[in-house]
Amino acid sequence: MKAVVLVGGEGTRLRPLTLHTPKPLLPIANVAFIERQLDWLGRYGVTEVILSLGYLPDAFIRHFNGDRYAEMQLHYAVEDEPLGTAGAIRFAADGIEERFIVCNGDVLTDLDLGEMMEFHEARKAEASIALTRVLDPSAFGVVPTREDGEVIAFVEKPPAGQAPTDWINAGTYILEPSVLKRIPARLNVSVERETFPRMLEETGRLYALQSEGYWLDIGTPEKYEQAQHDVLLGCVGLPPAPGAVERSLGIWVQGTPEIAADALLEPPCLIGDGAVIGARAQIANSVVAAGVVVGSDAAVRDAILLEGASVPDGADVKNLAVTGECELSVV
Repeated sequence: MKAVVLVGGEGTRLRPLTLHTPKPLLPIANVAFIERQLDWLGRYGVTEVILSLGYLPDAFIRHFNGDRYAEMQLHYAVEDEPLGTAGAIRFAADGIEERFIVCNGDVLTDLDLGEMMEFHEARKAEASIALTRVLDPSAFGVVPTREDGEVIAFVEKPPAGQAPTDWINAGTYILEPSVLKRIPARLNVSVERETFPRMLEETGRLYALQSEGYWLDIGTPEKYEQAQHDVLLGCVGLPPAPGAVERSLGIWVQGTPEIAADALLEPPCLIGDGAVIGARAQIANSVVAAGVVVGSDAAVRDAILLEGASVPDGADVKNLAVTGECELSVV
C-alpha cells in the first residue's frame, strides 16, 4: 500500500519554531511528528510513502538520511511552487496506478485505517474522506452525508451556529487512481474546495466515514502543546516515546537522564535520555528533550524544552517551547 503525506506547508502559526524546522519535523513527546505519522501508516500495511515537500525540503532528506524509514520506502516530491492540496497530490502521486492513502502532515490521529479501507471497498467509492466531530465547526470545512456515508455537500467555514453538521474533513483520504485524472497537472488546486465538490457535480462516488478516533491539528502553539500532553496521558493510541519507561503514574523517562534526588516531577512529563535535572528543580506538565540541562531551583511548567535547550539555575519557564537557539536568563 502506498501513501502520500502532504508536508509542504510553512507552518507560519508555529513561528518561530518553524523558521528553520518544518512543522512535521518538530517533536511530539521527543519523536519527530512525521515519524509518528509514518509509524501509524505502517501499522496498516503502508510500505511506500511519498512525502510532498515544499518548505525546507532538504531538512526532510537530512532527517531520514536517505530513502528508508524502518521498513518503508520513502520518495520525495519537491514542488517548485505551491500547488495546493490537490495539485500536490497530483504531483506527488504521479505514476500511481493503484488505490492509495493521502493524509495531511499536521494532523495527529489514531484513525483506524483498516476500518476506513473496509468502508471504502464496501461502497465501491472513488474517494473516501475521514471525518471527525468538533464542538465548533465554523473554522473548518463541514461534510454532511447520507446514512450510508455518501457525501451530500461541502460547506467551507459555515457561520457559527449555522453548520449543517459538526462533522468536519479530518484530512485523511483513500483515493482510487482515477481521482488523479480529475486534477489538472501543475496547477494550484484545492482538493477540499475544488476537486471533491467537482466530483459531486460529476456524480463521482464520494463517501465519508465518521471516525470517533483521536484527532488534533497541531498547527498552533496551544494545539502543539496539547499534543505532547495527550500522547503522554495515553489519549492517543500511540506509544508515548521510544524506550520510555513510566517511573510513576504519568512520569516517563527515556534512557539514563541525571535527575537530582530532590527534584520534583509532576505528571504528565517526559525526561529524555541524557537530560540533567538539577537539585530542587521542578518539572510539571512538560517535555524535556535528550541532553537538555535544567539548572538547580529552576521551575519548568507547561513547557517543551527542545534539543539543545538549557534552563539556568533559578529560572522560571512557563507556557513556552524553548529551542537551543534561545538564551534564557534570570532577572
